[in-house]
Amino acid sequence: MYKPDSIMKLFYSRTSPYSRKVRLVIHEKGLQQAIISVACNPFDEAPELDAANPLGKVPTLILDDGFSLYDSPVICAYLDTLTPDRLIPESGRERWNVLRREALCDGVLDAAYNIVMERRRNAREQSVSWIEQWKSQVSRSLNHMETGIDTLPAQVSLAQLSLGAALGYLDFRLPDLDWRNQCHALVAWYEDFSMRDAMQSTRPE
Repeated sequence: MYKPDSIMKLFYSRTSPYSRKVRLVIHEKGLQQAIISVACNPFDEAPELDAANPLGKVPTLILDDGFSLYDSPVICAYLDTLTPDRLIPESGRERWNVLRREALCDGVLDAAYNIVMERRRNAREQSVSWIEQWKSQVSRSLNHMETGIDTLPAQVSLAQLSLGAALGYLDFRLPDLDWRNQCHALVAWYEDFSMRDAMQSTRPE
């Protein structure tokens, strides 16, 4: 359980969807005052980040005793234990449903991020086949989410926060995928969910 005098430090990137997921959890659980947020670019030299996480990746959370946590699923699971209102059910099928949805959304982000990075290579060095494979992964996953949108937990959980971060990243980095014309139920859900304070305050810049 969170102690009021405990101060943690979060290394994050404003454009990282994995960081955004963690920041959404922080906002939804009201932990903003317990965490010092340090925006950084993991591609730049960052000695303190590297010391806390040998991978040099964001998000990374340093607890008040210096113990560090990474990556986003681990950080979200830890933060969820700090206040009584849980974003991850403690047991049963409901727990595994939420965690499975988080994993699927993270997989969409992995594929989308790979597309973004591949497109930054010299055009002659880009792998069209890999890009198409990653696009297919995103498309199949969105179609799966579209058909299951009505089975999201009734209360806000990590499943919704993960989905919000994933769809926001597609809008931000890959608008040409045009997922909005593919998944009308997801669009309707996202338009409503994106109005939450947590979503508005963590929009990528």
